[in-house]
Amino acid sequence: MTSQPTRRQLLQGSLAAGLTVAASTALGPAPASAAPSTGHPGIRPFRVAIRRERVAEMRRRVAATRWPSRELVADRSQGVQLASAQALARFWATSYDWRRFEAKLNAFPQFKTEIDGVDIHFVQVRSRHRDALPLVMTHGWPGSVVELLETVGPLTDPTAHGGSAADAFHLVLPSIPGYGFSGKPAELGWDTNRTARAWAELMRRLGYTGYVAQGGDVGAAVTDNLGRLAPPGLLGIHLNLLVPALGGTGNLPKNTDEEKAAAAALQTFSTSGRGYLVEQSTRPQTIGYALLDSPVALAAWMLDHDTDSYLKISRAFRGGPPSGNLTREHVLDNVSVYWLTGTGESAARAYWERAQTSGHPQAPVPVPVAFSAFPGEIFQAPRSWAEASYPTLRHYSKATRGGHFAAWEEPQLFVEELRAAFRSFR
Repeated sequence: MTSQPTRRQLLQGSLAAGLTVAASTALGPAPASAAPSTGHPGIRPFRVAIRRERVAEMRRRVAATRWPSRELVADRSQGVQLASAQALARFWATSYDWRRFEAKLNAFPQFKTEIDGVDIHFVQVRSRHRDALPLVMTHGWPGSVVELLETVGPLTDPTAHGGSAADAFHLVLPSIPGYGFSGKPAELGWDTNRTARAWAELMRRLGYTGYVAQGGDVGAAVTDNLGRLAPPGLLGIHLNLLVPALGGTGNLPKNTDEEKAAAAALQTFSTSGRGYLVEQSTRPQTIGYALLDSPVALAAWMLDHDTDSYLKISRAFRGGPPSGNLTREHVLDNVSVYWLTGTGESAARAYWERAQTSGHPQAPVPVPVAFSAFPGEIFQAPRSWAEASYPTLRHYSKATRGGHFAAWEEPQLFVEELRAAFRSFR
């Protein structure tokens, strides 16, 4: 295991990193003009400001959608159902307010910095608690920083959200290259390992001498790679998707009912649920034409990820109660970020990059690992699988609710999982 900073060193580093932070971060998001946690010359403030014409074009294209005929089955086995897509489009074209979300995002301190030739966008919110633990959290696909925003308050200001000061975090929420407000890579090689190296550099620039990392979906792959790199200062990682199992379950036990259920869920995903993954891993440019031309095509592509999240989101648009935080507005916040930044194809291309290195030998993860298994995920990984994948596993938990978009759908429960997971890392 790599050597780790002592608690005193961690606190000294966190305090040193926070000397230039505005006091307004104490009770919530600071103004977007707030200074970053370090005076690094390559870090500059950022605000979202989408042109009015671009927002109007999005609404016009939604209203002008050319619809396919209705599916010939009663379930989602042929894809996103016509009634669900039309309900989404009606709300998007007539009721959705992008400026509401733009103001919400701009209430958080946002920055950009160029790393390895690509502009990296990130949200940074520091806690008012002096002993807060720095945490870099990475979103997935078809997500963005949108899926993490509801966790910011409880993580950075736990005493105002049912926790104690000992559970406080300083948060860094970067956008993966090619996603959202980060730049699009202009050269090959931006796989999740290269992104992990960029995150290590980002945390170094921000002055954090000791920190932890978290990720789900693609973010889990980035965080897994970060754990394998074990850069100086990384104290441990938390995941909510067992990335190694996606590469095959041949070496994983399948004896208990729990293990058999996980293997069966993965088999179902492999045979009928991974169409998006195959297309993005092999032909991201082809699907990109549709994703950049039609907002509804983009939304349908993003909704057709996994059965659990699809059914929850579809129900919200068709008049049913939302599942936790998966409301119509929040779902369209995320889709609109992709459309307005024109990142449908560049986000898809990240899957192609990862596919080029799949199957290559990887170093073990030397830092401590924590894992949370959510019941609605593509598969709920048993403890035995987490232990087999990560011999340094320090914490394992099975959540009672939530699925693939765990932080987004159940932010309070997700926060509780992180608090419990990282207590032993402090």
